[in-house]
Amino acid sequence: MALQRKLLMIVLDGLAWRAARRLMGNLEGWVGSGEARVWRMRSVLPSTSGPCYASIHTGVPPQVHGITSNQTVRRLNLPDIFSAVSGADGVTGAVTHSDWSRMFNRDPFDPVRDIEFDDDSLPIRHGRLHTMTGESRDNQMTPSDVDLFATLTSLIGRFGLDYGLLHTCTLDSMSHRFGQDCSAMDLACYTVDASLAGFLPAWRAAGYEVIVTADHGHSDRGHHGGNAPDMRDFPVYYFGDARGPDEDVLLDQLQLAPTILSRFGLPIPESMQARPFLEGRVTD
Repeated sequence: MALQRKLLMIVLDGLAWRAARRLMGNLEGWVGSGEARVWRMRSVLPSTSGPCYASIHTGVPPQVHGITSNQTVRRLNLPDIFSAVSGADGVTGAVTHSDWSRMFNRDPFDPVRDIEFDDDSLPIRHGRLHTMTGESRDNQMTPSDVDLFATLTSLIGRFGLDYGLLHTCTLDSMSHRFGQDCSAMDLACYTVDASLAGFLPAWRAAGYEVIVTADHGHSDRGHHGGNAPDMRDFPVYYFGDARGPDEDVLLDQLQLAPTILSRFGLPIPESMQARPFLEGRVTD
């Protein structure tokens, strides 16, 4: 089945809704100019990274996929975006934390084998991964976001990705260390936003729809996992020509996977019960 378009999803781990709307000047500028749209999305519970990663790509809640904490990450046996796209002969790529590879490619993660791979037999065909081994409150161990954006751009140029995922933990690590309401987080959001702005126009010019989103929010004390809106709510910025809901509609994280498959023109598995939030083209 021929894919109808190309798409990139950029996951800025821990980018809370309120921080995005206040501090992401480039993204908000594109919304203001009409080149992008933004919605508020609410995460699954628990609002913890591993469960959210799994739900983003399978479209089912943690109570179904079984990733209920960062300590229960394992290979999933459910329909997911990577498997669907590669199964349709699409070219997939990921520049992400190693947990994504563990859930959607192979587990356990072997740093020598899996840090960098190009293998058409895998759901994620082209991977450039990082582990953040040794990470703590005082030692973030996060790669430069510019390096990650450049790596994704390199994969696009070398392999012609149909679907590419990029995931960075910079904002999540900074918020765990400093909390949300502080000058350190102001600068962190500004820096990520400015770095992304150096690459996003080229991705659009190359024909990609782009979704910039997060996995969860953060509290002022630098915590997430619970049910409060500050821990669960994050933005979804969309660059493309599809129709979407009114901007005051609260979206569900489980809508991401079926939405992305629908943008490719691929069948939506029965396991994905949420409704896509993007449809057709603006001119349809």
